[in-house]
Amino acid sequence: MTTTADSVPADLVHKSAKRTREIFAADFGAPSALDNFPRPAIAPPVASPAERAQKIALRSRIDKEYADVKELPPVLAAKQANAAASRSTLRKKPKTEEQASNPKMAKMIEGVSAQTPSSTAGTSNALALRANGAGKLPPNANGPTPQRDLPGSSMVRRDVVRQPRPEWKAPWKLMRVISGHLGWVRALAVEPGNQYFASGSGDRTIKIWDLASGTLKLTLTGHISTVRGLAFSPRHPYLFSCAEDKKVKCWDLETNKVIRDYHGHLSGVYTLSLHPTLDVLCTGGRDGVVRVWDMRTRSNIHVLSGHKQTVSDIVTQEADPQIISSSLDSTVRMYDLAAGKTMGVLTHHKKGVRALCTAPHEFTFASASTGQVKQWKCPEGAFMQNFDGHNAIINTLSVNEDNVLFSGGDNGSAAFFDWKTGYKYQSLDSIAQPGSLDAEAGIMSSTFDKTGLRLLSGEADKTIKVWREDENATPETHPLEWKPTLGRQKF
Repeated sequence: MTTTADSVPADLVHKSAKRTREIFAADFGAPSALDNFPRPAIAPPVASPAERAQKIALRSRIDKEYADVKELPPVLAAKQANAAASRSTLRKKPKTEEQASNPKMAKMIEGVSAQTPSSTAGTSNALALRANGAGKLPPNANGPTPQRDLPGSSMVRRDVVRQPRPEWKAPWKLMRVISGHLGWVRALAVEPGNQYFASGSGDRTIKIWDLASGTLKLTLTGHISTVRGLAFSPRHPYLFSCAEDKKVKCWDLETNKVIRDYHGHLSGVYTLSLHPTLDVLCTGGRDGVVRVWDMRTRSNIHVLSGHKQTVSDIVTQEADPQIISSSLDSTVRMYDLAAGKTMGVLTHHKKGVRALCTAPHEFTFASASTGQVKQWKCPEGAFMQNFDGHNAIINTLSVNEDNVLFSGGDNGSAAFFDWKTGYKYQSLDSIAQPGSLDAEAGIMSSTFDKTGLRLLSGEADKTIKVWREDENATPETHPLEWKPTLGRQKF
């Protein structure tokens, strides 16, 4: 069967001729008669009866539901026209007009536009920032990951606590051992002039020692039970003492005699503290109350109740809370001295709180229980941090102005912390001094001298140990072994 040119459809011949011209003609871009070839009209698709019925039903439903709101009532149309007119009058003028009216602004914009590359230098406008996009890139602008459009705060860990690096401090070493007591040394106090210090013991005596040489200067007898607390008055030549015989005594150091007795406690008195600016004495003991005494008249000003067990320690300060007490009921109480009422109760400790200390250089204090030392912020008693690393029954706390916190344990262990960061930079074990059959290791009391360079510790081996910083230590010989963690456990 032969195929002639007349039997080939005309549209196929036209397509072939046009394609041949595009390939072989030199001026294929010029207009040609092939471009004007008439194409057959394409009839629109004919809808089926079902589709036509569906469109008619939809149109009738729209007319029925929206016929009433196609045109607004005349009243609403007038209101809308007035609102549009007022908006057009209050519309701000374009930025170009503002720039033209402000020559300084126009000059600044011209300088910025001169420094920025031209948008017509072959760059694509597809990656340009929108004017109302607040500087955000569109999603997937620089990569396939959708996280690029997230705000920066969502990419940061919110639970991380930044820990400052602790300051290097020289380790402490034993300087002197003072013997003389016949019982546990339960109380220590340094006089304001930093010339001598007093110690109270289970042998019912109070001894006065020279701080520089460690020699005994005086022995005071008068208590009939263990002496538990001592304090020097900063404004008078007085020494105050309390003991398990329920007595609180005031000693005149010029005559070395008792001049006042404070009666009122129903059980042994375990701690006392002098107010730094007022002539007020605070005592606490096994009866679970804190008694506030007038130093001169011996009258009982306040009886601060609230503790359920023995009051173990009391500290006083100039500003509220002026009295802070700890107890074996695992709580720390803060009192308003003027009103004689409790300001707050700290219940974070799990075991009995045995020791307190206040920082001499800032408005904070620390409390210690078994295996826990916590730092608090005054006046509200907000928790600040834990001092971790001393797992013992902690009997005593002391802090100096160089941010050194000392904690002494019932088993003879001791720890030195950085007050600012809570870092434990030294731990040691006190060695019991032989001298009797019941000599044992245990730190019962402690205090820094007024310079903060010497530390006194009263121990269960009946001795007083004097500690000082190692003057030969350097950051090279004793490097700081600081290992920061991601967060600090609270409470």
